[in-house]
Amino acid sequence: MMGFALEPRRQESRLANIAAPVIAVAATLIVGAILFTLLGHDGLAAVWHIFIAPLFNPYRWQDLLVKAAPLAMIATGLAIGFKANVWNIGGEGQYILGGLAGTGVALATLDMSGAWILPAMILGGIFGGMAYAAIPAFLKVKLGVNEILSSLMLNYVAIQLLYYLMRGPWKDPMGFNFPQTAMFSGDQTLPYVVPGTLIHLGVPIAAALALTAWGVMTRTVAGFQFRTVGAAPKAARFGGFSASSTVWLALLIGGGMAGLAGILEAAGPFGQMVPQFPTGYGYTAIIVAFLGRLNPLGILVASLVLALTYVGGESAQTVIGLPSAATGVFQALMLFFLLGVDILVRYRLVRLEPAKKTETAEVSAPKTGVARA
Repeated sequence: MMGFALEPRRQESRLANIAAPVIAVAATLIVGAILFTLLGHDGLAAVWHIFIAPLFNPYRWQDLLVKAAPLAMIATGLAIGFKANVWNIGGEGQYILGGLAGTGVALATLDMSGAWILPAMILGGIFGGMAYAAIPAFLKVKLGVNEILSSLMLNYVAIQLLYYLMRGPWKDPMGFNFPQTAMFSGDQTLPYVVPGTLIHLGVPIAAALALTAWGVMTRTVAGFQFRTVGAAPKAARFGGFSASSTVWLALLIGGGMAGLAGILEAAGPFGQMVPQFPTGYGYTAIIVAFLGRLNPLGILVASLVLALTYVGGESAQTVIGLPSAATGVFQALMLFFLLGVDILVRYRLVRLEPAKKTETAEVSAPKTGVARA
């Protein structure tokens, strides 16, 4: 019986590797339009309002950059770990803990003033994310616990901790019984880069971090260590690179950058901490990292593409009545097609020839008789 199998390619095509994200995005648009048409919506209008219309709206461009900034920060940190085969899936929890740690500093300094408060909040956010990422790092190095499971489960712990603080110790007594903290003061909020716009200081910080990460990963010994441990663990050991230290570094960097994104969001667009703070950025950043080919420069572009799904999704809800779940559907389709195209980049489909049946001929010896006289 004839079948098919995947066979590793001798050498991956550089052109195919670059074209894979473009093909995945194009397939997402086509299949998404068909899917929403079958569900009774205007599929072409959905694609237009989510992916095209925001690009021609100057106000939406501001929102696009603001939403792309945390995605780029978290994805850059995750990509560094992914390069080393350290699979940190806890970006969402580390993002929340960074926001909570920075908020804790804000609440402790609510009656104070000074230019030092915002940097202290930012440092608190970074260390909060790193501390939370240190848990799966410790479990991985000391007990051999898979970091995928431990970091993923900690996301839900972070969400419950957020809900507890918002409904309990950190609840604003002057907030009309809403589960939220007090509003941050002027010294605790991010300044706007361009006055009169939505673009805050977090946007250039995200771009600068991505450029710095690109330089570190391509031009330093530390970047070579991450790449070598991920691609050839045995060669890394012979080169003197410790797998344990790489795990620690990868998770702490990823947690620190996710925590930074968290406090910049709390001190920027939110201006306080609320139960709605988990926006799925930590999960979406995984798609951003792979869509950007784990390259910080590619991640900057990919973060804009995924930010479109948030900005355009909000617009499509009000203009054509598309459900809020449409954003998640398009993101899931993009990840599905990206993984599918990546398989074809690394493997080729070959046809298995049916096994030939060899017929063995039965050779019988001639019967001989003895004549009697």
